[in-house]
Amino acid sequence: MQRNIENTGLVLEGGGMRGVFTCGVLDYLMDNHIRFPYAIGVSAGACNGLSYMSNQRGRAKFSNIDLLEKYRYIGFRHFIRKRNIMDYDLLFHRFPEEILPYDYEAYANSEGQFEMVTTNCLTGEPNYFEEKHNPKRIIDIVKASSSLPFMCPITYVDDVPMLDGGIVDSIPLRRAIAKGYKRNLVILTRNKGYRKNGKDIKVPSIFYRKYPALRQALSQRNSLYNAQLELVEKLEAAGEVLVIRPEKPVVVDRIEKDVSKLQELYEEGYACAGKFFARTMANMGREDF
Repeated sequence: MQRNIENTGLVLEGGGMRGVFTCGVLDYLMDNHIRFPYAIGVSAGACNGLSYMSNQRGRAKFSNIDLLEKYRYIGFRHFIRKRNIMDYDLLFHRFPEEILPYDYEAYANSEGQFEMVTTNCLTGEPNYFEEKHNPKRIIDIVKASSSLPFMCPITYVDDVPMLDGGIVDSIPLRRAIAKGYKRNLVILTRNKGYRKNGKDIKVPSIFYRKYPALRQALSQRNSLYNAQLELVEKLEAAGEVLVIRPEKPVVVDRIEKDVSKLQELYEEGYACAGKFFARTMANMGREDF
């Protein structure tokens, strides 16, 4: 029986291949028929969130681990050939159309609202998209949300140049709150207390010459991300948000290719979700969450 978590948003951080942790959490949610009225995902969170919205259990894990092991779709050989660190033809065309087809009908008929975050290259600001009925536009949006700066080409949504939503809104909690969800479950891909160590560095004009607002956003990326982490921890301490995150420092890289590490992080995500819901149900009572 499906269990709808009323009046609660689901916020999915990005993190590249660290998103396999989120895959584990989402598979646990699907195994236990747990649904939310609103979800928002950025970058890897957008990719994995789509499979959650179509209720295709295991699909996100397959794309991040099994597909990687078979096709090795990440690597500098792709960058040398196509100026893209990932094989986009495989990930956004062959995979959803042929290898493990995406269930667009199930997504269109799903009850919950799902937004995906991109960075607008013209404004340097986040854009939030919901699309349930146009398969091409869905792919355009999720591709843009996942297009890492410097490593992937600019992608267009509605003829507007876009890149990875994580540049400006890695943890879109404020967006969920602005949509009216005062209570949220946030899925992070870093352990508690993690912060980016590097200082903000001004991006020189040789990069993204036509997009000064994008360069400015990229220059502030570290401090913005740390501020978002601090907000999550502040609201968590106040009991205003709930968080599922890795329990130990994550050794998986953003473009990780070691499938054994990815499998381990996926399993940690599933286990952390199980412990979280067991603890939450015991402390709050089933009627509250």
